[in-house]
Amino acid sequence: MTWKKANIIIDGRKMEIPAPDIISASRSTDIPAFYADWFFHRLETGYSVWNNPFNGKKSYISYQNTRFIVFWSKNPKPLLPYLPILKERGIGCYIQFTLNDYEEDGLETGVPPLTERIETFRTLSDILGKEAVIWRFDPLILTDNISVDTLIEKIERVGTEIHNCTEKLVFSFADIDSYRKVKANMTDSGIPYHEWNKEKMEELAGKLNRNRGWNLELATCGENLDLGKYRISRNRCIDGDLIARLAWKDKELMSALGVIIQEMPSPAFFDMNDLPYGAVILPGNKYFVSNHKKDPGQRTSCGCMAAKDIGEYNTCPHLCEYCYANSSKKSAIMNWEMHRQNPMAETITGK
Repeated sequence: MTWKKANIIIDGRKMEIPAPDIISASRSTDIPAFYADWFFHRLETGYSVWNNPFNGKKSYISYQNTRFIVFWSKNPKPLLPYLPILKERGIGCYIQFTLNDYEEDGLETGVPPLTERIETFRTLSDILGKEAVIWRFDPLILTDNISVDTLIEKIERVGTEIHNCTEKLVFSFADIDSYRKVKANMTDSGIPYHEWNKEKMEELAGKLNRNRGWNLELATCGENLDLGKYRISRNRCIDGDLIARLAWKDKELMSALGVIIQEMPSPAFFDMNDLPYGAVILPGNKYFVSNHKKDPGQRTSCGCMAAKDIGEYNTCPHLCEYCYANSSKKSAIMNWEMHRQNPMAETITGK
């Protein structure tokens, strides 16, 4: 992906570095839960450094042009005091909030109690609006003790508390055997997991789609299986249309996205059928036509648009048993300790 560039001075050196409009924070680690102080310090400083996990090379990222941030977290509570800073800087955001119910299953021992996470979800919804807090029950895991019906019960238990605080539920099916280190972690921890098959996936989809009066959009993340017959779509976790819905007044960002805000026809002659296909209704009698562009660098089943992810693998101390972002708990703890020794460093690991 080719990003805009910014000229900045670092340690007396003038450098031209990428300056993306949209930041992902982050698929690779839980920045809101553990690195919020670091991130907002780097935002104020104007740049951060990202270590490439494949070749170890450092990449500099400028925040000069940042107009929108997609946060990902299982515990975004530490983000709350920083939200006014984003508003002051004219930076929009939404949050992919993974709110699972695995308290009794030993799969997420590092996250806060479910009741606390539910309260955080409600608070964020009150502040940002329910369209900006997306509920993820992710991943869906089968074990000797967790069946399809058990998962439905868990989803219903959480959904009963928060369905009025969001517009969407996103989920995926745990694919443990495809990730060697995840399989090893689950086996070493004595988690008797089961792999999903098409029949089990469709069983869950059918039961999940029962009418509960929640009025939530249902979507899968990164799944090849088409569940359209259950009215379940494929998600776009970094969603250009949602970004435009939330930040349509930001002319600079709309220009970068190629989104044109238009006035609705005169009410005297208006018919919804007259709007073009893909029209998204906005407040103030305005609309835009969907212009979402998938990031070609993502896998086929991923609908995300391009954004610069600033997180790093092996840095999340939640230590969830099924985590794909940590190669081992030991490496995650080691990097977390390095961060704590140098919490305002250029990189998230304190190096």
